[in-house]
Amino acid sequence: MPQVLEFKLPDLGEGLTEAEIVRWLVEVGDVVAIDQPVVEVETAKAMVEVPCPYGGVVTARFGEEGTELPVGSPLLTVAVGSAEGDLPGDLSGKGADGAESSGNVLVGYGTGAPAARRRRVRPEAISAAAGPAAESAPVSVMAPAPAPVPVPAPVPDEASGPVAVVSPLVRRLARQHDLDLRQLTGSGRDGLILRADVESAIRAAANGTAVAPSVPVPVSPLASGPEPVSASVAGERIPLRGVRGAVADKLARSRREIPDATCWVDADATELMAARAAMNGAGGPTAGPKVSVLALLARICTAALARFPELNSTVDLEAREIVRLPAVHLGFAAQTERGLVVPVVRDAQSRNAESIGAEIGRLTEAARTGKLTPAELTGGTFTLNNYGVFGVDGSTPIINHPEAAMLGVGRIVPKPWVHRGELAVRQVVQLSLTFDHRVCDGGTAGGFLRYVADCVEQPALLLRTL
Repeated sequence: MPQVLEFKLPDLGEGLTEAEIVRWLVEVGDVVAIDQPVVEVETAKAMVEVPCPYGGVVTARFGEEGTELPVGSPLLTVAVGSAEGDLPGDLSGKGADGAESSGNVLVGYGTGAPAARRRRVRPEAISAAAGPAAESAPVSVMAPAPAPVPVPAPVPDEASGPVAVVSPLVRRLARQHDLDLRQLTGSGRDGLILRADVESAIRAAANGTAVAPSVPVPVSPLASGPEPVSASVAGERIPLRGVRGAVADKLARSRREIPDATCWVDADATELMAARAAMNGAGGPTAGPKVSVLALLARICTAALARFPELNSTVDLEAREIVRLPAVHLGFAAQTERGLVVPVVRDAQSRNAESIGAEIGRLTEAARTGKLTPAELTGGTFTLNNYGVFGVDGSTPIINHPEAAMLGVGRIVPKPWVHRGELAVRQVVQLSLTFDHRVCDGGTAGGFLRYVADCVEQPALLLRTL
């Protein structure tokens, strides 16, 4: 007799605790093969397709598109045959070894079996295949519309009974701000504590006002500090979640934890642009991809980090130690329709400009199509931010926590410049370095930035490090 198996949102790695359903790839009644992608979800780091480890007939789906689910929540149920012939057609869901599940739930970690053509099974066939278990399924197999995710029971607190909290994100946020969830009154259904409740409590604590988060915080017009935004204030409200929420959390944490400082310098990039033109013209029309300015700057950064390794490090707060990292995993800021992301070029210190440029091109295309994996968005040790593409000259970058520094690059534009004792029009760029003052002093940061500027002005300096 076939059985109905429940597939839950898997742990997507990299500390992610929730994901938003972007697009369902199957409907109730569809036939799915083992490891076939069934839903596209957006995490705080990337857009990923989630494959189902079971093969069979989809009998229920959980959550509308746009719904945010915590890890471990049900995604769908699949009717799987326990023996050959239990399900109509080839729906047994068995692999070559007779198992009914691949045990793999992440893209890139499946068995590699080709996805079966999408097939629809008649509702009566699903009912017959699923047996009595289908009658108790949360979503009727006769209706393709998904049902809302049921609210799990409150998670018990070790100190004093149950606390009405479901989301791991809410618990983590409370821990980060030393909030006792037992003292909060939830504004959700049945007293469920929501993220808005915790954030309201954080604002109240910052203003020295002890008040339940579900109650607006009264602030006198004469009181110091910002007035909390009431839920009744009119205006468009945009949830801070997904990529935007992840960026907000990381930037806020960077400002809280890192004592940063910024130094900047103008550099004559005329020779760098000439060197790039020569490199791209040397191979003729049959040459490979053109070397970008960003790739050249990235190569300059790796050379500078070899001379100033203090800036390729991180700070271990618990051990009170500076950890100098052996490899340069170079992140670069990329603006996409989903927001700002920072793909990472692994082992950039061992690549030349052409190799770095090719990898930047691959990662940029993946970012534009939303196909970057969480692994390609994490693990960076130094970030290069080319904000000149937005037509601006300068900026003070915020460090990409937990890194120790970020180099910002403005636009390269013709400007008056004293060259060889005479006034001339040259291609000028402003470079800015924001660094963690805990890992080095201004002399080191200034030395790094000066070396970068020297390489921009005299690209031949790079030959000494090749």
